[in-house]
Amino acid sequence: MPQHPTSKQNLSPPSRRFSVAPMMDWTDRHCRYFLRLLSSQALLYTEMVTTGAILHGDRQRFLRYDECEHPIALQLGGSNPADLAACAQLAEAHGYDEVNLNVGCPSDRVQNNMIGACLMGHPQLVADCVKAMQDAVSIPVTVKHRIGINGRDSYAELCEFVGTVREAGCTSFTVHARIAILEGLSPKENREVPPLRYEVAAQLKQDFPELEIVLNGGIKTLEECQQHLQTFDGVMLGREAYHNPYLLAQVDQQLFGQEAPTISRAETLARMRPYIERHLAEGGAMHHITRHVLGLAQGFPGARRFRQLLSVDVHKTQEPLKLLDQAIELLGDR
Repeated sequence: MPQHPTSKQNLSPPSRRFSVAPMMDWTDRHCRYFLRLLSSQALLYTEMVTTGAILHGDRQRFLRYDECEHPIALQLGGSNPADLAACAQLAEAHGYDEVNLNVGCPSDRVQNNMIGACLMGHPQLVADCVKAMQDAVSIPVTVKHRIGINGRDSYAELCEFVGTVREAGCTSFTVHARIAILEGLSPKENREVPPLRYEVAAQLKQDFPELEIVLNGGIKTLEECQQHLQTFDGVMLGREAYHNPYLLAQVDQQLFGQEAPTISRAETLARMRPYIERHLAEGGAMHHITRHVLGLAQGFPGARRFRQLLSVDVHKTQEPLKLLDQAIELLGDR
């Protein structure tokens, strides 16, 4: 991986007007390569990577990406300021455009390591983490969080959290407009059971007008994105961007005002072919990549056969690229 030295003088921060959320087991480098074909402007996030995995594990595996993925942000999970600072330095050295601290994941596994949403109960610790990271790098340091956690879900406590982290120098907050319930709900349930409260995030933007506030949670269409951009500085899509990725094909035109022609579904998959060939040549399996493109066929006849080719038949064939070509043909001119 080439090194990309940066300085405060030459930084061009990525636009957060539209971004795809960090999603565990989903937004790996193969997924991001695919999504980048659909939108040149969307800010893409890695899966959350813990500081321990980077500092003590297979660093190159966790930090690897393709140059075409820019703009790209690394999301970190951790609560030790020194470890987070060290990982932020590695992110900058590897050319990431932003480093983001996860203060929103509600799973028991991360809570036990003081990672994720439980940190909302420790605003000063989050501030210390942010300051350590900002002191270590020139790229933007941002925070993604909930509007609260059970037992600490008042608006005053949310303002205390944001205000404390702001004092440490953070100017960009991505707000998942639900509280996190730290006991009794799975991560999936925590994305669905606590009600969405966009009005709380909107009040936060009103009370902290100088901060960049990006809205996350439950957004499904570009029309909704445009509506929310009347209030917020940016929008972040998660599951919808993964399950219905072709909506990203309109992002550059509708949300960034670009006039580039829209890429077709078939052309998108065809442009994945050389990337897949390289992966196969390195000893990888095609399903590592094609599992991320299954939503490309959503919404028209042939979608079921498309999914079968790339998620079932792919495990049974000695000629995976032939199946890929069949899948491209199924997409036709769509």
